[in-house]
Amino acid sequence: MSEPVRPRRLVFVAGTATDIGKTWWTAALARHLRARGLTVAARKPVQSCDPGTPTDADALAAATGEAPDVVTPPERTYRVAWAPPMAADELGRPPFSVADLAHETTWAAMVDVGLVEGVGGPRSPIATDGDNVDLAHELAPDLVVLVADAGLGTINAVRLSAAALAPLPVVVALNRFSENDALHVRNRDVLRADGFRVVTAPADTLDDPSRDPS
Repeated sequence: MSEPVRPRRLVFVAGTATDIGKTWWTAALARHLRARGLTVAARKPVQSCDPGTPTDADALAAATGEAPDVVTPPERTYRVAWAPPMAADELGRPPFSVADLAHETTWAAMVDVGLVEGVGGPRSPIATDGDNVDLAHELAPDLVVLVADAGLGTINAVRLSAAALAPLPVVVALNRFSENDALHVRNRDVLRADGFRVVTAPADTLDDPSRDPS
């Protein structure tokens, strides 16, 4: 049996909390990489949202040129804005595991960068038997992008989230960062002093996006 196809570089996009800007950052990064001539694909293994609203898969598909149903399988969209396993249960749909999500995260051949977006914060339930940390470890990405708000509470949120994701390599992405905000600048500098690689714009997320991590 042949090995599953894997992008040349696999990136897992996590967040310190829900509504932190993971989808915006992932889509912006995808557009930047495509503008550089790279082949980019995005996957959101599972999503939950209110009925009648655009989905994260819609936003990611618009950024990569894929179909939303390729980004997220239709059966993994749950129209209740709760943690996905809770939403599935509320809707009377079958339970699913972290292994199910990992198995369903597939790629076409010749993808330079594959972006996988999680749900909520690192320890938010993403399947019946696990959370985003479990899925990230199952996928074994080359890099985790940890999206965080730039303002108050960022240092604590990043330290806790990065510790949960260890030993996976993490780059911290400060969303909505402003050089004119003294707290944003201080937070960035403290996190860098902690030893984190910190970026403040999607274009700077990958140090060399064409590099083969092997």
